[in-house]
Amino acid sequence: MSATSTGTGHVVVIGAGVAGLAAAHRALARGARVTVLEATDRVGGKLLPGEIAGVRVDLGAESMLARRPEAVGLAREVGLGDRLQPPATATASIWTRDALRPMPKGHVMGVPGTAEALSGLLTADGLARIERDAELPPTEVGDDVAVGEYVAARMGREVVDRLVEPLLGGVYAGDAYRLSLRSAVPQLYQAARTHDTLTAAVRALQAKAAEAGQTGPVFLGVEGGVGTLPLAVADSVRARGGEILTRTPVSELRRDGTGWRVTAGDRVLRADAVVVAVPAPAASALLRAEAPAAAAELAAVEYASMALITLAYRRADAALPEGSGFLVPPVDGRTIKAATFASQKWGWIGGEDPDLLVVRTSVGRHGETEILRRDDAELTRVARHDLRAATGLDAEPVATRVTRWTDGLPQYPVGHHARVARVREHIAKLPGLAVCGAQYDGVGIPACIASAHAAVDQLGGDLAGVRELTANPVQSLHGGAGE
Repeated sequence: MSATSTGTGHVVVIGAGVAGLAAAHRALARGARVTVLEATDRVGGKLLPGEIAGVRVDLGAESMLARRPEAVGLAREVGLGDRLQPPATATASIWTRDALRPMPKGHVMGVPGTAEALSGLLTADGLARIERDAELPPTEVGDDVAVGEYVAARMGREVVDRLVEPLLGGVYAGDAYRLSLRSAVPQLYQAARTHDTLTAAVRALQAKAAEAGQTGPVFLGVEGGVGTLPLAVADSVRARGGEILTRTPVSELRRDGTGWRVTAGDRVLRADAVVVAVPAPAASALLRAEAPAAAAELAAVEYASMALITLAYRRADAALPEGSGFLVPPVDGRTIKAATFASQKWGWIGGEDPDLLVVRTSVGRHGETEILRRDDAELTRVARHDLRAATGLDAEPVATRVTRWTDGLPQYPVGHHARVARVREHIAKLPGLAVCGAQYDGVGIPACIASAHAAVDQLGGDLAGVRELTANPVQSLHGGAGE
């Protein structure tokens, strides 16, 4: 039995994003002594609370999937239960062909169960092409296939370009024609393997969801911002005796007898077990000495960069359409990829200053580099230009903020699941070592927390969580517009 399972061991967690903090929290609950090492000057990773014009906002991810237990459960454990809030409105739009069109219902990540579900969004030719799915012979999805490639072959490119692409782009900032069906939309992948048509697979998923009778909101936010979640987890870790050291980059990770030696500047820590909870490039560098094969796999993981442009307006000077915001298909040639009407989506933002209107826009997709080389003033100008074209909003903002997330979102191309399985196979050969984070089993907050829990359980000899995640990644849905 390992040190972590007996509660006498020292666990070092490298990285204080939400995955690393969740791992620390769980290891402490298992009775371990815990030290968290973070290279930057703050905890939270891609979750970042901030403010604009005196109102608290998220400058990173703004919502979390409520129909998985991990994120909501952790929020409640660290005292945020009474601050969990559903969106005040979940009605979003698609800005396509020069108009804001209602976000369709009756689809799975943009893939419809009937052509009628996308009426009003697609052209007549696009709707007719969906109906051909019923006439086509079954398509073998094999071990994996690109989402866009598979859906376009069954239903036509218009479905992909006008709906699947902006929805997936909102989650991964990626290209639907490269993203893995098995890793990015795992439920649809499994259904497609057992149904002759894609529409039948979607309808089967919809029927299963209806049978489950799930009620309540699909997504939740936190009053004050989702970015307050890692701060609360960090407070809980410290309250339980855990140590969190920021500005402490780890330079070397080596086996040391039956344990590990972790070098961070002039500090050397000895650990019974280590959880590596940093993005793939940093994880690759740390694992190169002891797990070179895993390091090579992680070095090949690609990332997308993006930027959020947050704008605040006086409500008396500005008006927006109803709803939570809109997504933008790349095929339309616009610069922004989404906008969230944050004051309308989250009641607590509107409540903090009823006279203020806060809007979030985002730019940047995988492979797009030119837009992110522009300075903050130019990104703000572009965001305002597209907002004006979409909504008519032409007021002068009273405040603006640009937040850049360089290499913020790992990409899940075809074969991603096999890469993750190989990484874990190599890591399993080294006792007392585990990995977690967004580059493995899903990019959403619940996925990162599930990954962290599985990593800590693995250290204690329980591989059930790792096996479950490897077989069934956590699907990351789109939490409205602008996520």
